[in-house]
Amino acid sequence: MEFDWIWKSIIIVLGGTFLLRLAGRKSISQMTLTQTVIMIGIGSLLIQPLAGEDIWVTLGVGTVLVLTLIAMEFIQIKGDFFENLITGKSKVLIKDGVIQEANLKKLRLTVDQLEMNLRQKNVQRINDVQWATLEPNGQVGFTLKPDSQPVTKKEFQQLANDIKNYLQTMTPTKEVEQLRNQLASLSAQVQQSNVDSEGLFKEVQSKHHENPPPKRLQ
Repeated sequence: MEFDWIWKSIIIVLGGTFLLRLAGRKSISQMTLTQTVIMIGIGSLLIQPLAGEDIWVTLGVGTVLVLTLIAMEFIQIKGDFFENLITGKSKVLIKDGVIQEANLKKLRLTVDQLEMNLRQKNVQRINDVQWATLEPNGQVGFTLKPDSQPVTKKEFQQLANDIKNYLQTMTPTKEVEQLRNQLASLSAQVQQSNVDSEGLFKEVQSKHHENPPPKRLQ
């Protein structure tokens, strides 16, 4: 009984990992059409050695595919013409809260599919959307109208400062002092949330956990 399939399987995993690492970190949902085609081709190639094909030829072909992908990505950097030819451009789906039906027909995208994508991004009403586009990787990008956008921490802090300055011009009373305390408390909570939200990203930069997880999960 031959057991060469064991070492072939190990080499396939190691070689496939190297090829995908070389190709980049994008997931299937983030890939362009060209990237998806090449990744599928690599996946089909890697299984060939187990069917009796030469393993080194397979890895060689996979390497050529990845290098071709890298070359095409560099070509796209050279100019918009090549980028438009290989990857394509974003298409407008919604403009000022109005669905662009002509573009949806060209893209063979239904309104239900568009609404599904928007719901996944916590958009409640199409009327709230200023722009929505279908990106070359198949993802839907959007921006809300100014009056539908949530308040940012910067805007809140600016409003809090304006209110604080206004309260300083008022005659000191119990109610005014209470408002000042509430405003100071809210500002402190916002500042603390800024510090807390950086935790996971700081770990990437510092390369260690702020709160070490259990050793069995490290």
